[in-house]
Amino acid sequence: MSGPLRIGIVGLGRMGQNHARVLSLLAGTELAWTYDLDGARAAEVAARYGTEAASDLDLALGTVDAVIVASPTTAHVDHVRQALGKVRALFVEKPLTHDLPSSLALADEIRAAGAYVQVGFIERFNPAVRQLKQVIEEGEGSVVSIDFARTNKISSRITDVDVVTDLMIHDIDLALHLNGPVTKVDALGVAHGAMIDFASAHLTHESGAFSRIQASRITDRRKRSIEATCTDKFVECDLLRKEITCSREAQERDNVNGPYRINTFEEKIEVQQGESLLAELAAFAEAVRGNVGAHVPGLDEAVAAMKVCEAIRQAI
Repeated sequence: MSGPLRIGIVGLGRMGQNHARVLSLLAGTELAWTYDLDGARAAEVAARYGTEAASDLDLALGTVDAVIVASPTTAHVDHVRQALGKVRALFVEKPLTHDLPSSLALADEIRAAGAYVQVGFIERFNPAVRQLKQVIEEGEGSVVSIDFARTNKISSRITDVDVVTDLMIHDIDLALHLNGPVTKVDALGVAHGAMIDFASAHLTHESGAFSRIQASRITDRRKRSIEATCTDKFVECDLLRKEITCSREAQERDNVNGPYRINTFEEKIEVQQGESLLAELAAFAEAVRGNVGAHVPGLDEAVAAMKVCEAIRQAI
């Protein structure tokens, strides 16, 4: 493929504007146009990054190599369907759709159309997560349990989906990524009307490991953490600070017949810094060019995460 990839953006909320910013910095890509139901917003973002605002989405879709769908979750189905047959590659912000039935139906339509889709599970591209996975897999030990916590009261402004689909789905995807397929789901939560705002889930994996996931948008603190208990170490990861600490125990005998003295060694793991969204969109651009990375989440991962979301909702 010669020349830069021409990419359009549908939906210019906070995340859509972040995509516009990163595309303006990403080598080998061109932000071809912006589109939003709020035409003034589309024009303002387009002017900011030296591109044009599209007024007719159908016409605009025929002018690009790929499109980013960052509209509200409940609009994903309509926007993806509108793009199928016009654009061969789509980046869809997580989750794929607002519920499991529509995700299954849309995934079938995408496969039938032969389109490539990457789903925006951005934490896969967090350098701390990549380093954490490597640390967990090092040595001869195995994972016993991984605890995930994600809280953000500002997310309560999102009213079209609950905390499970809005926040928890990030860690559901990471649990599947780190621990593999799930065999059992248990959950508790707090709901205001039909909207779940606090959820705590316990996943049992085929590997025998467990995942415990907590998500809240009623907690007055922003938190993103992962703690992995392994048979040979304990690993703590702060996703916001991109910091990892690994604790290991060593046994020493005081004398031939004496008791053991247990020492714990704590090691700070160096994490290479970098912007997750930049890495995510760089991987998407490479996939559009035909080089799909092994860890890049697509339709199968999106549907698997949504199945766990649905099981958590049913349990709550």
